[in-house]
Amino acid sequence: MPKQDIFFEETVAGTRIEVLKSYDEAYAREAFDNMNEEAREHLWAALRPEETYDSAGLPKLNDSEDVNDEAGAFLWDELVDQALEDPRAVPRVSSFFIVNETADSHTASLYVSPDWPSAERYAKERLSAAA
Repeated sequence: MPKQDIFFEETVAGTRIEVLKSYDEAYAREAFDNMNEEAREHLWAALRPEETYDSAGLPKLNDSEDVNDEAGAFLWDELVDQALEDPRAVPRVSSFFIVNETADSHTASLYVSPDWPSAERYAKERLSAAA
């Protein structure tokens, strides 16, 4: 597995939250696939796709008619695009901030973002909920 750095780590009421910086796109995809609706909404707000694209053409998160998860595919593609550190660099390097939660000896990746502030906010929200 490619190198990872711990950017944040805190334990509250037996729940440990950490934010890792990873260059591993497969690990980021695994975390993305684990994200619930709330986490996806948090990521959507962080990525702000409506500032880049015509909002009328954007897929809607949590749309019951989106049976092929087009919103999820769009969100993943946007995440990967924004995770690119330097588009001119060869080879291309992407970095992801992944929020992991450990409670009762079970660890789960709950959130992934291309930026540190978004991941930190999400991690602190999880800590507040655990307190």
